Amino acid sequence: MNLIIILLQQPNIDEKIKSAPDNSYVIGVLIGYLLPITIIAAFAYLMFSYFKKRRKE
Repeated sequence: MNLIIILLQQPNIDEKIKSAPDNSYVIGVLIGYLLPITIIAAFAYLMFSYFKKRRKE
């Protein structure tokens, strides 16, 4: 349920980039958008590899 709420609250990145005052704001928006996705993907990979190794033992 929380995932649905989070997905619905995602800001429109295109609007933020178009209304950005300068390039540093655009970089900050992109980092703020991509960093959580990267962290979640890395965490999922670590969990997958951990449980795969644990299953083999």
